[in-house]
Amino acid sequence: MNRKWVFFLIISSLLLSAAAHFYFIQEWFEGRFMIGPNDGLSQMIPFKQFLYDQYKEGNFFYSWAFGLGGGFYSQLAYYFSTSVIFLATAGVVFLLETLHLIDAPDLLFWADTILFVSIIRLSLIMIAATFAFRYMGIRTAAAFTGAAVYGLSVMYFRHVIFWEFFTDAMLWLPLLVLGTEKVIREGKTGWFIVAWALMFFNNFYFAYIHLIFLLIYILFRWIVPLSEKECTKWQQLRLFFTAGVISFCISAVSFIPAVYGFLNNHRPAYEADIPIFHVMDNILYASKYIILPAILLLFLFTKTLYKERTYKFFAWLTLFLIVLHFSPLAASAFNGFSAPQYRWEYLLSFTAGGCIAAGLQSLHKVRIKQVLLPAIAAFGLYFLMAQTMARIIGPVLALEFQRQLEIVFQLFLLSASLLLLYVWRKHVSFLFLLQLGIVASCLVVVNEYEQLTISERFGIDKASRDFLHSPAYNGAEQQRLIRKIKNSERDPFTRIDWMIGLRNNTPLVQNFNGTSLYSSIFNEELLFFYWRDLQIDMRRESVSRYATLGNRANLHSLLQTDYWMRKKQQSANAPYGFELFAESANYAVYKNTLPLPFVRTARHVFYEEDLKGSSTLDKEHAMLSGVVLEKKKGQSHALQKEKNIINESVIQTESAEYKNGKLKVAADNGGITIIPRSPSAGTKDYYVHFHIENVHGDGFALKVNKYRTTRKPASSIYKTGIHTVVIRIPKEKKIVIRLPKGTYELKDLKLYEEDYHELHQAASKNVIQPKLNWDKNKILIDYKNETNEQYMALPIPFEKGWKLKINGKTQPIEKANFAFTGFKLQQGENHIQLVYRPPFFSYSVFLTVLGLIGAAWLISRSSDRKNVL
Repeated sequence: MNRKWVFFLIISSLLLSAAAHFYFIQEWFEGRFMIGPNDGLSQMIPFKQFLYDQYKEGNFFYSWAFGLGGGFYSQLAYYFSTSVIFLATAGVVFLLETLHLIDAPDLLFWADTILFVSIIRLSLIMIAATFAFRYMGIRTAAAFTGAAVYGLSVMYFRHVIFWEFFTDAMLWLPLLVLGTEKVIREGKTGWFIVAWALMFFNNFYFAYIHLIFLLIYILFRWIVPLSEKECTKWQQLRLFFTAGVISFCISAVSFIPAVYGFLNNHRPAYEADIPIFHVMDNILYASKYIILPAILLLFLFTKTLYKERTYKFFAWLTLFLIVLHFSPLAASAFNGFSAPQYRWEYLLSFTAGGCIAAGLQSLHKVRIKQVLLPAIAAFGLYFLMAQTMARIIGPVLALEFQRQLEIVFQLFLLSASLLLLYVWRKHVSFLFLLQLGIVASCLVVVNEYEQLTISERFGIDKASRDFLHSPAYNGAEQQRLIRKIKNSERDPFTRIDWMIGLRNNTPLVQNFNGTSLYSSIFNEELLFFYWRDLQIDMRRESVSRYATLGNRANLHSLLQTDYWMRKKQQSANAPYGFELFAESANYAVYKNTLPLPFVRTARHVFYEEDLKGSSTLDKEHAMLSGVVLEKKKGQSHALQKEKNIINESVIQTESAEYKNGKLKVAADNGGITIIPRSPSAGTKDYYVHFHIENVHGDGFALKVNKYRTTRKPASSIYKTGIHTVVIRIPKEKKIVIRLPKGTYELKDLKLYEEDYHELHQAASKNVIQPKLNWDKNKILIDYKNETNEQYMALPIPFEKGWKLKINGKTQPIEKANFAFTGFKLQQGENHIQLVYRPPFFSYSVFLTVLGLIGAAWLISRSSDRKNVL
């Protein structure tokens, strides 16, 4: 391909990409964004803003502001922290900001850039795919048409709107195929190493998906050789293995911390049955994952094309992936053998593009009578699928897809007519019209998909500039209160318990230290802290979120959360010891009058093993009275345990029947009422514990007095599998538990009184805080131990990557207070240094250097195939 063609390819790809985004370009001028209102606004742009700010400040690894604190380099590697596209974008943005060509980026800026980055990314995808198809012997025009089919797929737009980082994988896939073909045909490993190093570095999850595809691709290549001179299978395996190891080593600086972050996350096992085969959508015109182009069906039914090896290879591979699309078991395998997730269908789009490109290459050998039957068969398939869909989902729902059916069927008639015209006359102008028709059809499909399926059905049109400034996302009234807190508070580590609705990343959006996080991957110690150890209700059950501290004053003080902000109608749930600090028309902020210092020392030691079976209140008291350690080294300090007073209480029912642990609620808002008998005079709060499940597996809302939380259905892939609920409520005469109509398993009822004696005692200690300096990923503490303190406990989540030195000597870090950081103190002066680097970072850097050396060696060797073979 000469320079003129390369320039033409670049311009054509950019123009075609812009045309594919036509609907969203219109929306952008109307003040709306190319982003989903849920994960897009809750995760994608807050993570971009957060990472850019951290990187700009020279902080690359750890932040106290990331949820309750965490190593964002490894935990956000699934998203953007190691995304090549994001890093390149951030570099350009930083340069523009440094040159004062733009103001400091904010959330609106990152929402705006999605459209423009997407246009550039999609053009690069089509260019890469064109080169891959070209290398396989397909002419440029046909290769570009196939690349357009790949890039202009509904999966691309589904991913870029909801989970933008998913689309990066579509850029690396053609490079991977090109590198694989280079190894098979020439024994050269350069492109293979580059493609895999980029993939490993960029995203470990899609590297796994590509590894599965690579194995399938190679197997099909062995079945269908595409050229006369190819390396032997043994030679290929040697090169693939060697180049793969080198690619892994090059990417180790990113890949190893990212995989550790994934392994250090916790997801409950998926318990539902996974069928081998299940028809869940119509891939001809009504699928949210892939819509097969009409020309592909016409080609697949054309027997003559299968005589050409390149076409046969792509056709068989495409048919195989179509079968896998209807296999939930395959979807589970692509998702790490967890819950079925349909995120891999862009692989099918690529092979479909290759099939169409190879078909166009060989179409001149097809006669008119050889495409008449395929045209009839394809027409019959569209008709059959329309009728079948109406029977499966019902005529009413089928009507919702009627417009898609009409559009796709018209495109089918166009493609069939242009195909017949070219096959009949064999004139180059008709081939050009056919290719133009294929590309135009893809443009029509994706723009209609953007409007009908994405925007109207999933509410993308709600993601607007106005919404980003609204109280539902980042209201001005909320910002004023946050600023007032930050301006009045001298402690930089103070947290604010506040989030908007279900947007757990509100602290990242509004730029404050919070108590919530929404991410697919984070420190499992915090999940266990919430679910198992302290059983903190988050107001919404989820495996990918944590939020609030259950309005429990002990935890607020222990975790530096000294401000509590809510809508005014929720103020009755303010934690004990919190007094009104500020208010606005709709919100109120309360401040903790019983704060505890960031650095806490302890003489009394408790052990998790000895606290098993204890109430959450006992565990809170142990943390306040001393420190709780995971590994037992001696005898636990004596702890006075709180009494369960449920047997001294009266239980009444309301529109319900409760017997033998089964609660049948006859009407909505029915349930039980607990009436404690003779509460102690000093009691301030109640802690009520119980196990609850919906017998029929439905999700439900649970209300305890003025507190409301929700539980997920049994079928949800985001359920925690934890059914014990602990609710703190202010002292009242009655504890009212209310549920929707249904049948529930309600058992293990427990009730405890809290007088906050331990909290008052801990808060009243007159302790001089040691000198502390926290700069990026390094913490320095100077502490003089003159009172025989045994341990120091910090509210920093326990996480691999922290290294501790005391007085210049390395010391072990222990898990303290169930999920946080603790270590043994020495007598006298303690010069403490804590440094965080991503797990195994030094080894990773060494492997990266080793990989680069290995790549230079192998590429130089494979440049002369004879030296390798």
